[in-house]
Amino acid sequence: MSPPEKKAKTGGYKLYYWGGIPGRGEYIRLAFEYAGESYSEMNTASKLLPTITDPAKVGYPPHLAPPVLELPSGRFLSQTPAILSYLAPKFKLAGEKGSRVVEAGLSEEEREEAEEERATVSQLTLTALDICNEAHDVHHPIASAQYYEDQKEAALARAEDFRKLRIPKFLKHLQSVLASNPATAVGAKTYLVGKQTTTADLVLFHVIDGLLFAFPRRMGAVKESGEYPDVFALYERVKGEKGIKEYIASGRRQKFSLGLFRHYEELDAEE
Repeated sequence: MSPPEKKAKTGGYKLYYWGGIPGRGEYIRLAFEYAGESYSEMNTASKLLPTITDPAKVGYPPHLAPPVLELPSGRFLSQTPAILSYLAPKFKLAGEKGSRVVEAGLSEEEREEAEEERATVSQLTLTALDICNEAHDVHHPIASAQYYEDQKEAALARAEDFRKLRIPKFLKHLQSVLASNPATAVGAKTYLVGKQTTTADLVLFHVIDGLLFAFPRRMGAVKESGEYPDVFALYERVKGEKGIKEYIASGRRQKFSLGLFRHYEELDAEE
């Protein structure tokens, strides 16, 4: 089979994702909104998978599932962390040093420091996304293709473990990251890397927002415990940041419902 024709430059970014839910596409939207970069979306369900899985339409490689981002070059990229890693230095979201990887003329030492900080941002972004994946598996512990009602008994057991053990484990780690950040040794400790917002901060903001929706009783108790003050301070900081604040106020930010983060009263408890 001959290779697909080279994609024409589009001049803009287009996000291919399901309509009606924040989902994993929301992490990518937050990067655009924070950076003040324009983008469009393609949410037509009947065309979404036939487009992104067809190499004749998207080039090599075809893509398994959304989110998929069409780049200004006309090429396509999928997988949330890969998209965020690509956008981070372009949007100055890879840290002060990490965002410099796109610059020319760096010394070998500067290049190495930039790559290391960019990788650290990716590391913490992935850690926050791990929480998202586990939150999803609470209400779909057996199979994603089955309805929640068909696996409710398993979900009840998974939810108890998630509430009691997994939420504290992740929050304890992230609190430690925030508290030990050398760049914020003086003042508020609300940045995961350095002292400027990164994709890791944006992802953690959305994850905490999702957990507050899905597990309001448990998260209320966790917050009141006072054990993770910097995590919740980061959440409030990002919520009020330029770009994010306006995005929320605009009404364009889709509400949680039956996506990754779901609220089932029977799965929530204060412990």
